[in-house]
Amino acid sequence: MARPLLLILQRIALVLVLATAALGGPAQAQSSPAQSSPAQSSPAQSGSSIPDLVSRLAGADFDETERVVQALAATGDASVAPLLEALGNGDLHFRPSDNAVFIATRGGAGYLLVDPLTGESAGEAGRREVTKIRVNNSLRRAVRAAIGTLTLRSPDPAVRIAAAQSVLKSGDPEAVEPLTEAIAAEQNDSVRAVMERARAAAILNSDASDEVKIEAVNTIAARSSQDTRAILLAASNGASQALGSAIADAVRKVEGDLALWSAAQNVWYGLSLGSVLLLAAIGLAITFGVMGVINMAHGEMVMIGAYVTFVVQELIRNHAPYLFDVSLLIALPLAFATAGAVGIAIERGIIRFLYGRPLETLLATWGLSLILQQVVRSIFGPTNQEVGAPSWMSGAFELGGLTLTYGRVWIIVFALAVFAILVLVLRHTSFGLQMRAVTQNRRMASSMGIRTNWTDALTFGLGSGIAGVAGVALSQIDNVSPNLGQSYIIDSFLVVVFGGVGNLWGTLVGALSLGVLNKFLEPYAGAVLGKILVLVFIILFIQKRPRGLFALKGRAVES
Repeated sequence: MARPLLLILQRIALVLVLATAALGGPAQAQSSPAQSSPAQSSPAQSGSSIPDLVSRLAGADFDETERVVQALAATGDASVAPLLEALGNGDLHFRPSDNAVFIATRGGAGYLLVDPLTGESAGEAGRREVTKIRVNNSLRRAVRAAIGTLTLRSPDPAVRIAAAQSVLKSGDPEAVEPLTEAIAAEQNDSVRAVMERARAAAILNSDASDEVKIEAVNTIAARSSQDTRAILLAASNGASQALGSAIADAVRKVEGDLALWSAAQNVWYGLSLGSVLLLAAIGLAITFGVMGVINMAHGEMVMIGAYVTFVVQELIRNHAPYLFDVSLLIALPLAFATAGAVGIAIERGIIRFLYGRPLETLLATWGLSLILQQVVRSIFGPTNQEVGAPSWMSGAFELGGLTLTYGRVWIIVFALAVFAILVLVLRHTSFGLQMRAVTQNRRMASSMGIRTNWTDALTFGLGSGIAGVAGVALSQIDNVSPNLGQSYIIDSFLVVVFGGVGNLWGTLVGALSLGVLNKFLEPYAGAVLGKILVLVFIILFIQKRPRGLFALKGRAVES
């Protein structure tokens, strides 16, 4: 009987052992993470919140502080940037009584405390109440890398681009690793391109091999700019023979590209100037072509349009500021109507008595221009008036190596639109047909029943109205003053004569050609000498082709 009893006791003992193992195993497994050292678990892996990570800095050693810095940078939260900067500068302290972390600066008998995340004041503390969080050179490097990583990982693409451009300018070699990690995680192609160039600039200042640096040179030289040229020239100092040769080749490529982009930029500036000349001259082309009147007061019609824009904006500023962005659209018809009405009054009151006497017309309109300038001075004063630009005309953008301002782009579009509308009016309306008939043969048109006197008046009014519309556009790029029109009257006559008197297409080609020619001459001859050379060119050209580029055809002209 003792034997069966012994077997029963053995089985009971076996069951107890198995039960103990089953209970002790999980408990032991659960206790193993708690027994692991801090060096085996990083804050980044623990899933801690930012305040928890900050609290870990209190009393931490250098290794633990570095792990916390890396974890804070990995959050990508810009609010921790002041904390990291304070840590690197030695201004981060903690209070041993509650392990709270503050940015502390000397003030009074102790320290002024600031919350490192919110920036709010946290009162004062005595010098013995807070302890400085110590840093060494290795930790300072980690902090700088963390700050770079933090901005490079910002959710705002503009912030990431600004951070990369900062590295591109400084060429800090310590930014290579943060940029490498940021490039691997970047989804935006344009941001990644800037980061890659910034990483290449940092590599050029590092101790990388020549092969790696040559690859970085090719990356930087892929986009030609003055900054690229400066970075490459700076990297050539002390470079090896192979690297120096690669840099020299890249610099030659960049300088060639810059020369091409500079020529393209001059063409753009020339087209921009040509559009301004077109706006100022297109109305003169009509009046001068139809009536042969040398209207020296044409510039004052431009001035009237600019002052109409000023008055409209003043009314909007004082009574309806929410309409400011459409102020130019409101000013356009008003400027056309005002300048056109003044033009009709001038034609009916002065010009119609002076047909066939060009010298007397020139003197009369020149005196009229002085009168109009003095009237404007009496009403608005002699000083420049402020005309603002709406939001859609402000700013600039880059197209390759070109910098294009929205204001100039819209003026070019506006000039071409005015030209197209005018061509349609002259080609497809009864008024345009009558005006062309009077232009070609005034006597025949009169015998066909066309009222040439009123055609002259309306034509003069149309040219003056277009000049007023030009004043609206010119108010965005020039000073609005009583002398505004005088800056464009001579150039307008040159455009009209060069293109062909009375020919709109000639005026278009002449304005754009002279604008581009001016901008190509200015860098070499200067603004004043450039204009003189253009004038000499036009005089010689008129000697060869007295009727201009596109001679107006008609019986009166041919006779």
